Amino acid sequence: MKKQAITLALIVAGTAVFAHGGVKDPDVMNRMMGMSELAKQLKVIGAMAKGETGFDAAASNAALAKMAEEASYIPTLFGPEATDPKSEALPVIWQEFDKFSARARDLQRVTGELAGTIESRADLGAAMKQVGQACGACHSAYRK
Repeated sequence: MKKQAITLALIVAGTAVFAHGGVKDPDVMNRMMGMSELAKQLKVIGAMAKGETGFDAAASNAALAKMAEEASYIPTLFGPEATDPKSEALPVIWQEFDKFSARARDLQRVTGELAGTIESRADLGAAMKQVGQACGACHSAYRK
């Protein structure tokens, strides 16, 4: 399960860059930029968790703190019901905006609680499982 969460996280991080080309709606672009920042931080901790890069507790904790900050912006970024052919956001987001926002707050809570607690690669592996579950809960329901 841990490897699946890490793999999912890295796939999300890797594909985010390609999604921005040709986006015309500024609200959608802002959302994509916010999600890309989350993906960037997830890639940092995912690479460490997989052993692709050296473990760095300070960098892990900083990435989790940045994820918590970015997650706090999600409801605002998705407030405008904006669409674009390049968007992967499903219309159900705005039909279930309270649930969607609750999942964003859950990601914020999880990453915020984990930030500052990572002292080893083992800690990071356990954290990745929690972060992966929080990300996946939202993506499975609200992303194409």
